[in-house]
Amino acid sequence: MNILITGAAGFIGSSLADRLLAEGHRVINVDNFNDYYDVKIKWRNISANINNDNYKLYCLNIENKSDLFKVFQNEKIDVVIHLAGRAGVRPSIQDPESYVKTNILGTVHILELMKDFGVKKLVFASSSSVYGNCYAEMFSEDLKVVEPISQYAATKSSDEQFVYTYSKLYGIQAVCLRFFTVYGPRQRPDLAISKFTRLILNDEPVPMYGDGTTKRDYTYIDDIVAGIMGAVEYDKTPYEIVNLGGGEPITLLRMIETIEAELGKKAVVTRLPMQAGDVTKTVCDYSKARSLFGYCPHTTFKEGIHLFCDWYRKQ
Repeated sequence: MNILITGAAGFIGSSLADRLLAEGHRVINVDNFNDYYDVKIKWRNISANINNDNYKLYCLNIENKSDLFKVFQNEKIDVVIHLAGRAGVRPSIQDPESYVKTNILGTVHILELMKDFGVKKLVFASSSSVYGNCYAEMFSEDLKVVEPISQYAATKSSDEQFVYTYSKLYGIQAVCLRFFTVYGPRQRPDLAISKFTRLILNDEPVPMYGDGTTKRDYTYIDDIVAGIMGAVEYDKTPYEIVNLGGGEPITLLRMIETIEAELGKKAVVTRLPMQAGDVTKTVCDYSKARSLFGYCPHTTFKEGIHLFCDWYRKQ
């Protein structure tokens, strides 16, 4: 298949591209290489594939529809996997307009061009952030997500509705995947596991927001990639929202302790108040993903931290 991945130079996108190329697919990467974090990291992510005959790179911004039009015009596209977008809860609170432009307008551009060029399959990267401060024991897809507590979450929730509208009106078969805190090799340097690993190794203070009891459902990158592959192959219904998570909520304290044990070093912890936009917990019910396309996470948190730290040391 010819698969367009937006954001395929990033953490998840580049890992997915590796898998797709290994399985013989053609990958078309659309990425703007923005400076949210060091662009050298993104170039390193794709360095092994850049000369592959089945890999095509377009450096452009999805906010620019005319540039994006040329990709659809030049390429035969079977599937779009839309991962590109502005990430991060806290920056979205500081600069909401840029998140609306990239995450909402950029997604509408993708959908419009899929409609115009007759591309009928979409996998869209949503987020567990849409659940907000949900008090349910488990976060399942049938919960109403009407109270996002960050602009980032609001854009992702809006995107899901736009995807539904285009699926309904134009026959685009779509799966919106709500990712739960993805980690592993190539993780963005601003995310907690990568950041804390760096700080502990450098004997620098580790910021701990709150009392350490907040929980996140961490998902190892290989499990996320497997879930995306399952969503690409799924074609039974016109539109689905599906959780992809690890199924094991981990407290902030346990996360720090697990990294300490793997590195053989104690963290110098600085306790700080909770930040605006942070949720108290995420707990993934992935039974729907298991039912629809056999998703089952295989990597425990301890194993995942070992694999990440091993990779990190080699960088």
